[in-house]
Amino acid sequence: MTAAAAVVLSRVTGRLPHLLPGYAHWEQQAYTRVPQFLRWWIGDTTEAEFFKSGLGGLGMLAGGWIAHAAGRRGRRWAGFPVACGSGLWPWMTGSAALGLLLSDVAWGWTLPASGTWQPTFVPFVSVPPAIVLVYGAGWAVAATGAVLGAALTTPVALLLVDFVCLPLHLPTVIGNVTGMWVGALIAFALCRRLPWMPPALAARSTPAPDPPGGTAEPSPDQGPGWVVRRVLADFTEAQFFGNELASIGLVGGTVLTFLLNPLTPVYGSGLLPALLTSQVIAATVGVLVHRRRWAEHGWYPTFVPVVSVAPATVLTYGPTVQAVIAGAVFGALAGPPLAAWISRRLPPDFHPFIGNVVSMTVCTLVAVPLLGTLPGFEAA
Repeated sequence: MTAAAAVVLSRVTGRLPHLLPGYAHWEQQAYTRVPQFLRWWIGDTTEAEFFKSGLGGLGMLAGGWIAHAAGRRGRRWAGFPVACGSGLWPWMTGSAALGLLLSDVAWGWTLPASGTWQPTFVPFVSVPPAIVLVYGAGWAVAATGAVLGAALTTPVALLLVDFVCLPLHLPTVIGNVTGMWVGALIAFALCRRLPWMPPALAARSTPAPDPPGGTAEPSPDQGPGWVVRRVLADFTEAQFFGNELASIGLVGGTVLTFLLNPLTPVYGSGLLPALLTSQVIAATVGVLVHRRRWAEHGWYPTFVPVVSVAPATVLTYGPTVQAVIAGAVFGALAGPPLAAWISRRLPPDFHPFIGNVVSMTVCTLVAVPLLGTLPGFEAA
């Protein structure tokens, strides 16, 4: 069904006028005027999914807020609880947005200087929200997370993308996610020594209401409806939202962007239909294969290939059937178990997301070059 929708989407867009500027023009104008910069900043919130869509970012944030408000009121339609069921969604999202703003302001000069895309988005989906989830609410915690995210994750990712990934023709996601876990390891070690930081939630005598590693919703009923909801929610797990409403806003806004100009999202590649198909396959296979672990643990990192191996394979080898399927299936089988294994071995005051992004690094580094040795896989 997803593949059929992708075909229809590709055909429809060829008949519509382009009502949005293309990605190349957007990138050129990003730091010339305040409105364009704000649009770029909002678009960065969807970079983890490779979408780069301002409308997608607005839709995701709106859906996240609705899910948070509805969840606090006990509405069943709120879906999987956002912010790992912690109730910290406003603080977490505020810290992530501030960290992203600091990153774009401090490191945005690398965009025109290099003439190529730069990973300034990485704080939004790494250190700032993770620190809030580990240390709790408060201005000091949120500001600390934002500053550490912009100061640590972005420069590491920049160095790896520009001096390792691009020269070696490796997917840039490897540099992005490596910057996240390297920066996070340093940041959480520093937080232990910062005098203004409160005790970590995991170390307090009264534990947090839900474990800070994921969307901790018991899942005894795993019928078709639950599978569809879980697949959809996986699209916003990278932002620590993990919610169907947020994902509907994200995907819906990105598809709308594609309809307005297919050369705007996904860096102007026109690959959104193939990318979405691969991501849906990755999430579906992951949720179905690891369904028992979902039931046992209440949460499982099946989203890992959705934001790493699956889209990286499509961007590397093009929208072929083999590229769409192979990266998705490999990532779904290998990524979640590796992520869970690493996360279980982290200290209690180091957020488990670190294991997820390490798994993304390893699986993408193995899968994408390996697939290139097989017949039918040629770099696009």
